[in-house]
Amino acid sequence: MPETARADLTVLVLAGRRGPDEPLARAAACSHKALVPIRGIPMLSRVLRSLQPVRGVRRFAISTDDPSSLNAIAELRALDEAGLLQFAPVGDSPSASALGYVRQLSAGDLLLVTTADHPLLTTEMLEYFCHAVRTSDADVIVGVMAESRFRTAYPDSKRSFIPFRDERFCGTNLFALRAGPGAEAAAAFWRHSGQFRKRPWRLLSTFGLWNLVWLVLGRLDAEAARQRAERVIGARIAVVRMPFAECAIDVDNPADLALVTRIIDRREAPD
Repeated sequence: MPETARADLTVLVLAGRRGPDEPLARAAACSHKALVPIRGIPMLSRVLRSLQPVRGVRRFAISTDDPSSLNAIAELRALDEAGLLQFAPVGDSPSASALGYVRQLSAGDLLLVTTADHPLLTTEMLEYFCHAVRTSDADVIVGVMAESRFRTAYPDSKRSFIPFRDERFCGTNLFALRAGPGAEAAAAFWRHSGQFRKRPWRLLSTFGLWNLVWLVLGRLDAEAARQRAERVIGARIAVVRMPFAECAIDVDNPADLALVTRIIDRREAPD
C-alpha cells in the first residue's frame, strides 16, 4: 500500500508522573522520571533528539502535569521557539492522556505516541515504525517485539511477554492512532486494560474467557489474536514487529536504568 496522502504526524510524548513519589526520580533528585539523566542527558532530551529528525513530524505535544518543571530541557525551548510545541494535560493513566489528546485532532490525523522513559529510541527505529504507520489504513498501529529476537540480544533482561501459538511478544512503547471513532474506542480499551500491564494473563482475560482458553491450549496465534482484538475493541488494528531489540527496553526500575546506561555507553563510545 502506498503511503497515505495525510502522512504528517503529531507526536505525543507521555512525560507525566505515576504518583508523587517516583523512586528513580527521587534517587536522581528530579521532580519527574523524564528528567532522570543518563550520562548527563535527561531521558526526555534523548527521546526528543531521536524524534526531531523523523520525516513528516509537524508538531510535538508533551503530556505532563507540570510544564514548568521541564524548562531546563533545551530541546523543548527550541521546539517552542519554532512554534512546534504544545503541552497536553495528564490523564489518570497514559491511555487516558492519549485519549484526551487524540480527541482534539481532526478525523484521519495521525498521532504517534511514545514515552519519555524510552531513551534507547533512535531515529532509525522511529522511521521504521512511522513508515509502517503511513502505509497502513488501521485506526491503531502497535509496535511489538518478539521474544526470540529480544532474547538473542538480551537473554537476562526481565520482560513480560504475552504467549501465542507462534511466538511470545511484548510491547515497545510505540503506538499510533488515526483520529476517529476507532482510535477513541481503542484508547478507551487501552485505558481499561492498562491496569494489567504487568500481568499478561489478566490483560488477555479482558478479551473474554473463550479467547483466554484458546491461548492456554496454544491454539491462538498472533494474527488470530489481532483479528479477535479488532472485533472486541471495534477498531482496525495493525501490528508492527520491530526488528530492534532495544525498542522493548524502557526505564521502569534501577535494573532497567543500569542496562540502558550500559547500552548507551556502548553506543557512544569512541570507535
